Amino acid sequence: MFRGIAILSIAGACLAGCSSMAPSYSRPEAPVSATWPTGPAYKNSTSLSGEPAATDLRWSEFFVDPKLQKLISLALDNNRDLRVAALNIERSRAQYQIQRSDLFPKVDANASATYQRLAEDFSGTGLPMNIHQYNVGLGMSSYELDLFGRVRSLKDQALQQFFATGEARRSVQISLIAEVAANYLTLAADRERLKLAQDTLTSQQTSYQLIRNRYEAGMSSTLDLHQAQTSVDSARVDIARFTTFVAQDENALTLVVGSPVPVDFLPAALSETLTAVKDLQPGLPSDVLLRRPDILQAENLLKGANANIGSARAAFFPRITLVSSVGFGSDDLAGLFNGGSFVYRVAPQITLPIFNAGSNRANLKVAVVDRDIAVARYEKAIQTAFREVANALALQGTIIDQVAAQQSLTDATGESYRLSQARYQGGVTSYLNVLDSQRSFYGAQQGLISVNLTRLSNLVTLYKVLGGGSE
Repeated sequence: MFRGIAILSIAGACLAGCSSMAPSYSRPEAPVSATWPTGPAYKNSTSLSGEPAATDLRWSEFFVDPKLQKLISLALDNNRDLRVAALNIERSRAQYQIQRSDLFPKVDANASATYQRLAEDFSGTGLPMNIHQYNVGLGMSSYELDLFGRVRSLKDQALQQFFATGEARRSVQISLIAEVAANYLTLAADRERLKLAQDTLTSQQTSYQLIRNRYEAGMSSTLDLHQAQTSVDSARVDIARFTTFVAQDENALTLVVGSPVPVDFLPAALSETLTAVKDLQPGLPSDVLLRRPDILQAENLLKGANANIGSARAAFFPRITLVSSVGFGSDDLAGLFNGGSFVYRVAPQITLPIFNAGSNRANLKVAVVDRDIAVARYEKAIQTAFREVANALALQGTIIDQVAAQQSLTDATGESYRLSQARYQGGVTSYLNVLDSQRSFYGAQQGLISVNLTRLSNLVTLYKVLGGGSE
């Protein structure tokens, strides 16, 4: 009984090994330069030759701040977007297994019993008749002999979809790590801005009280008093504003982490996290193009679209399906397995398309156009990646100069503020000069926080656009 099924299964498996009619795949040429842009903005981009490439770093080696590492680990365990991406991989794997199973015959065991009573007019004997039928066997239904690779092409397409979902998960993970780091640094900067505003308010309240005492003693004018009041009120406004920002930053961090964030995981100030991340070597464009998961995902989708052309081409050729079964049948349960009760059925079916109003030709056209669309999307992914890295390198090439200039400006305005206070107390100048110097110093301090945040955020961006590191 099993011999027939085994022969059919082996024959089907051999026929399933026929090659696909899909066109040979060749990776499109990258529509970007082989080197990164050069010029004044990129003058520091070659100074990182001693630093490791982003793709060679584990994220824990790039983000070296202990609190940030704990937050990233927490996000990798709890973030819902990453969880959905992982589940999509499982779903795609199951879809591939379903499609792959069509390459092999599906054999089912079946057993049946029929009890029927025939009226005397239908029995042929002039008497009522009871008929009992018993059947047991193995059957193979609607198995397609893949002579022209239609099923194999569909299997190849499903496999590339599975690979694409894996790259999509990597992309989500890299983006998640970068988003956690960016939110962490933003929170650190806003907390430092809030602390600066609070310190400024304390200083301005002290100055206001001194001026008020001088005013009451007739040593300062009403204008000086009101100017001092404006400085106090400005600091109060900033405190309220940055308090809001800090709360919103904490909420954003909680969302991206996917669970409540322990207080001891939060940063105190940006100045304490200036070494939270490492510098990176950009490497060659080809490294980025070969390793970025979104580009690999686009290429997998392109390969899948290419395989689908094979399925559309195979639709022009005959399709052969088999329906077969072997087993035993008897009108007596006791004699079911006697030698004379063996039965079998083989019913091959050939379907040759003759006229379908051009639907097969249209399906092939759709498959070819889908492949061309996938090529365009793959090339666009490469161009987008090149632009993102080039923009990050342009900022990296100038940010050190910005930090140095902002630090010098902060030092100079701080000294100017100190001298203007001394001149006012000596009666040489008005309080307006003190107020202007104080505002300039406060603005320079806020600017220094901003430019340091920009430098660190750009390193995080470089980690992301260069393809991230290994897990």
